[in-house]
Amino acid sequence: MDFLTLAQQRYTTKKYNPAKTIAPDDIDRLKEILRLSPSSINSQPWMFLFVSNEAVKAKLAQVSYANEQRVLDAQYIVVFTVLDDLALLEQHIKKASAHAITYYRDAIKTQSDEQIKAWLAHQVYISLGFFLSACAAMGIDSTPMEGIAKDAYRDLLDVQDYKVLFAVAIGQRKSDDDNQPSITPKTRLPREDIIRTYE
Repeated sequence: MDFLTLAQQRYTTKKYNPAKTIAPDDIDRLKEILRLSPSSINSQPWMFLFVSNEAVKAKLAQVSYANEQRVLDAQYIVVFTVLDDLALLEQHIKKASAHAITYYRDAIKTQSDEQIKAWLAHQVYISLGFFLSACAAMGIDSTPMEGIAKDAYRDLLDVQDYKVLFAVAIGQRKSDDDNQPSITPKTRLPREDIIRTYE
């Protein structure tokens, strides 16, 4: 299936069928795909947490607002975090990409802490797009979720030195999920409203 068809068919899943599971090999592939995600100067300022333990998911569901049922029913919740301790950042970048450390010191480290943290978070959002596309290509349904209590997630998962940004539920949809494009067509702005061409 070509990428355009995937983009036309991919949607945010609202109802999961907990009886349908993802093959372990596919989960392993998703982990490797995340590891290979692109980031500015190859900074890789992230950690990804794969949660399938039902007791842990139940606790996360309680702090997931409108996403509670999706967290309970999806097979995995993948939590995307970003390095939050700037004292560790230079050491991290040196380990992730030794050739980029000069650029980091000259162009990024000179900015405010707030600007640096925003730049780091942007890198994790790049990995989100990569991940959602990979799920679609593999026939895995997904739900990106910013509507979660991020600090509570961090505490429940005992995350140190990283900040929780968002999570993604993954699994297999219920056949009656009415958000799927075959039932409720996608709505997007017209191309001429969002794309300009300079020739």
